[in-house]
Amino acid sequence: MDGELDQAEAQTWESVLSVLLWLPAALEGRLKQHGLSHYEFLILWCLSHHTDRTHTMSSLAELSRVTPSHLSRIASRLEKHGWFVRESDPSDTRYTIASLTPAGLEKYREAAPSYYAALREHLFSRLTEQQVEQLGGITALVAQSLDPRAGYPR
Repeated sequence: MDGELDQAEAQTWESVLSVLLWLPAALEGRLKQHGLSHYEFLILWCLSHHTDRTHTMSSLAELSRVTPSHLSRIASRLEKHGWFVRESDPSDTRYTIASLTPAGLEKYREAAPSYYAALREHLFSRLTEQQVEQLGGITALVAQSLDPRAGYPR
């Protein structure tokens, strides 16, 4: 038994794994109608929720949990549509500043209702208010064990 999951752990892991695999696919399906991938939407989301709608590319990669090279490919696609720009940081040219354009903010605002509707359909509408709070607390504990630098309030 050592090293293996007990029955309750195995059943829970199967459920969590299903959510980890299927929920992003459902979200991606909703975003396709807006011409966005899930990661592209997350980049727009990260930038739209930042005070001046900018981040360094390195902080944006960390926030969105993508590698710098993957972020660069995503950024190129977003730039082609005019939703995103990259510029050297004038105060330190070692850094590249990523900025959300007005068109990018509009694209985010266009896609967000579909994204949040899918989250409500597949997640939140299936839970009571108390279960939503419990899930938030549980996932915050797990997230903190994965990223102890981040503060996950609960």
